[in-house]
Amino acid sequence: MSEKLTDLYQQIIEDIGEDPQREGLQKTPERAAKAFQFLTQGYKQDLAHLINGAVFSTEYDDMVIVRDIEFYSLCEHHLLPFFGQAHIAYIPNGKILGLSKFARVTDMFARRLQVQERLTTEIAEAIQETLNPKGVAVVIEAKHLCMMARGVEKQNSNMVTSHVLGAFRTNSMTRAECMNLLKKGSGR
Repeated sequence: MSEKLTDLYQQIIEDIGEDPQREGLQKTPERAAKAFQFLTQGYKQDLAHLINGAVFSTEYDDMVIVRDIEFYSLCEHHLLPFFGQAHIAYIPNGKILGLSKFARVTDMFARRLQVQERLTTEIAEAIQETLNPKGVAVVIEAKHLCMMARGVEKQNSNMVTSHVLGAFRTNSMTRAECMNLLKKGSGR
């Protein structure tokens, strides 16, 4: 654990007018530093190492959708959490990816200081790089505490982003089929 990060959290506690030696706060700088390191561990991860060879040959060439991958990230503008679900679709081109790797790829990019738009693009490009499929689509739905707990304080706001590559970008029917399947699965 970073002693410097712990010291910085202690300074923050002092700067807001609290006593870091108060019983409930004595270990807070250390706990906060550990939490922040956990929430930003994606910087220390590498795509190839994360995939770890879990790419398999297949003749299957219809759409694959992995829905409702929950994630937690930190807004790079306010360092407040945003969280939600990622949905990843792809059309195999001779290769498929082990199911758990979609969650791991999502977490690798979510565990960085982020904006939702970039997170969506990074996940799609990582799947494209890993599998070279006929197409990739990523849709992310998230709630942002920077909008809910401060500023405009809108509790029911939800942000949706998408990034499509290959057949999902060039073929409107393929893109529509994917988006329709996502709606059916979510009960919307």
